[in-house]
Amino acid sequence: MTVKVVLVDDHSVVRSGLRRLLESHKGIEIVAEAETGEAAYQVYGEIVPDVMLMDISMPGMGGLEAAKRILQRYPQARIVIFSMHEAVSFASQALKTGVKGYVTKTGVAEDLVQAVLDVAKGRTFLSQDVAQKVALQTLIGESNPLQQLTSREFEVFRLLAEGKRVEEVADMLKISQKTVANYYTLIKQKLSVNSPVEMVRLAMKHGLIDAT
Repeated sequence: MTVKVVLVDDHSVVRSGLRRLLESHKGIEIVAEAETGEAAYQVYGEIVPDVMLMDISMPGMGGLEAAKRILQRYPQARIVIFSMHEAVSFASQALKTGVKGYVTKTGVAEDLVQAVLDVAKGRTFLSQDVAQKVALQTLIGESNPLQQLTSREFEVFRLLAEGKRVEEVADMLKISQKTVANYYTLIKQKLSVNSPVEMVRLAMKHGLIDAT
């Protein structure tokens, strides 16, 4: 059985590299590509692949929001998110959305192939580095306040914590500035933060941005 895969990444060089890597396995076929979350949503409906492999960080809707929308419409969708972020917060958000796999770009190439094959069979796949962190966090019972955020709130929080202005966030996520401001208010209430500085500290603590 050949696993039909749709690749989603905003960089064509990354997509061609992934295509080569995945198609080197004879059981995997790339049937389509997309470079935005919006396009991914549309392509999924047209093709209904066995697995969708999607980057988490893209302009516009972004991988998390796109995954959420696809799963709302097609609950049977099998999505693997790949990301440069090893923070548990990203993986937790992705799994909460309903994606079946989370692979970090810093991991080994075989992880991606294995994730696609496992998820196609209905299993869940986490990169070893992420799986260890998730297990550790559960083991020591460390509470992560970011778990309270919806995927859209999480994206807004991350972008604002990175230093993006409200208008930039609105432009990236294709929503109004007023909506971003409303999310900001909600986020501050949920996380009990009162200033941008507190927001940045919280984001650093949970590995969303580097403490440089």
